[in-house]
Amino acid sequence: MSTKAPQDVYTHGHHESVLRSHRWRTAENSAGYLLPVLRPGLRVLDVGCGPGTITIDLAARIAPGEVIGLDRSSAVIEAAREAQAEAGAENVSFVVGDVYELSYPDASFDVVHAHQVLQHLTDPVAALREMRRVARPGGYVAVRDADHGAMTWYPPSAGLDEWLALYHEVTQANHAEADAGRRLLGWVREAGFDPAGIAPGAGVWCYATPEDRTWWSSLWADRAVASNFAAQAIEYGLADDVGLEHLAEAWRDWGRAEDGWFSILHGEVLARV
Repeated sequence: MSTKAPQDVYTHGHHESVLRSHRWRTAENSAGYLLPVLRPGLRVLDVGCGPGTITIDLAARIAPGEVIGLDRSSAVIEAAREAQAEAGAENVSFVVGDVYELSYPDASFDVVHAHQVLQHLTDPVAALREMRRVARPGGYVAVRDADHGAMTWYPPSAGLDEWLALYHEVTQANHAEADAGRRLLGWVREAGFDPAGIAPGAGVWCYATPEDRTWWSSLWADRAVASNFAAQAIEYGLADDVGLEHLAEAWRDWGRAEDGWFSILHGEVLARV
């Protein structure tokens, strides 16, 4: 166990526009690679659970097993508990915690899951080692992260090009890795998992219907000017209010394009313990 946790800076924060995106996530659209190994009665830890939509969905799939959702933000844990109450999910609990110093004994869980977490950490390998510590022999550690450098869209947009370049600059200033998806396999191997038990893969989100374009473009237009990403870009001297509004308008323009298409590639690794 780590003696001192790294000081990570979460690029997105928990602005409403960020949580709007996170609440869309389900086990099916965000953890499909994990579903084949789930079965009733398992005990699951969902690290970096955010507002809890994936966590609650996983709980329904392994009932009467138990799922614990863990996040370092007490505010977002309260939001997850509200979602739990609304869903009537009795086999879920949500706790505040630190992935570098999980407060559970060795071999406590059948599955330890983290979605879009490692990309925000200064030491993802240390986090993976801690996740492996609390997983039972024969169990799994499951991680999925976006790869920003592999994002692609149509029609071409100079504004979105600028947005992606700025996103990389902000995450670099935070000592995080925006292109985590392509690095997951290497990180998992470095964390000491048996290569024979590692199953790497990839998954895609695609926003191309009118409804999806409107939703995705509007939330990123908001994030470009109002989330922690915007505040950090200004704090680090990488952008100003005028430049950020320019990026927001680029997102709105893309959202209005009738042939607009946006895809996000994710790395995925299911590692046997």
